[in-house]
Amino acid sequence: MARLPLVHAELTVAAIVRVDDRYLVVEEFAHGERVINQPAGHVESGETILDAVVRETREETAWGFTPTGLVGMYYWPHDDGRTTLRFAFCGEVFGHAGDQSLDEGIIAAHWLTRDELARRDDLRSPLVLRAIEDFSTCEPLPLDRVQHVHGR
Repeated sequence: MARLPLVHAELTVAAIVRVDDRYLVVEEFAHGERVINQPAGHVESGETILDAVVRETREETAWGFTPTGLVGMYYWPHDDGRTTLRFAFCGEVFGHAGDQSLDEGIIAAHWLTRDELARRDDLRSPLVLRAIEDFSTCEPLPLDRVQHVHGR
């Protein structure tokens, strides 16, 4: 039986935050272009998925973030051969630190409506709108469904 090649996926997280009818997004440089994305990033070694989404949101927007549910898990094979596995969490923000420097590559944080985002041609990936659509139409899973398992 032939063996299929292993898929190496980049493990990432994203925060979906809505206040009134606006979503928290970041304007950033990625691959040499200015793009719009959710506060998002890679899970670092030794970090839980929930810790990662809290950290990334603070670093990229200067907002504290409390996750309240899992919006979705997204497996995205890129055209260049990379693969992303993204966990998107909804939650609430608090304690904006206006004097905080934002993470490298982040230009600014913005609050945009779903329609404003849908009209843009500079979204970083198809995951941006997909997670917002899922947040708007699906009940988030409780956070106890996200487990960080240690050892054997």
